[in-house]
Order: sequence, then C-alpha cells, then structure tokens
Amino acid sequence: MDDKTRTEIEAAAFRRLLEHLDSRKDVQNIDLMNLAGFCRNCLSKWYSAAAQERGEAVSYEAARETVYGMPYAEWKARYQSEASVDQRAAFEQNRPKED
Repeated sequence: MDDKTRTEIEAAAFRRLLEHLDSRKDVQNIDLMNLAGFCRNCLSKWYSAAAQERGEAVSYEAARETVYGMPYAEWKARYQSEASVDQRAAFEQNRPKED
C-alpha cells in the first residue's frame, strides 16, 4: 500500500470514529476515559498537536469543534451530565499516577 492510500484510509477511519462518537452522545468522556484511557478531549489535543507538527495552527478549541461537531461549550451544555460517584472513583483508580 502506498503512503497516499494509507493516509486516505487512516483519514476515513478517523472520520468514521468521529461519526460514531457523534452518534453516541450518551457516552460521556469519563466513560471513555474509564474504559479506553482516552476521550474526545484527548482526540482534540492529538488533532491540534498533529497539525502543529505539520506547521499548521489549529488551536485546541478549534480541534474540539472538529471532534465534537460544535463548540465545546454547546456540546457540554447539551449532552454532558454530572459524573456519578462510581464514575469518579473509577477515574481516580485508573488515572496514571504522577511521580
């Protein structure tokens, strides 16, 4: 497989991941963090960092809008719920320990 085709496939898979996350607004970021160790905000940070590595200026907020499909504040107001005690406990248990 040539590099161009691989990049196109990777981009299509990323777009599909964003579509899937958009269709599952019921899945909270804390759920993603607890199960997979990353969330929509992580994807936003990675997107912004990848752009910067290529000399493109994509702010974290602009990257969040790409990942969330709307401004983060709007998504948060519409879809984010308060984390439960169990969710917070699992997050604290699973989060990497700082040295």
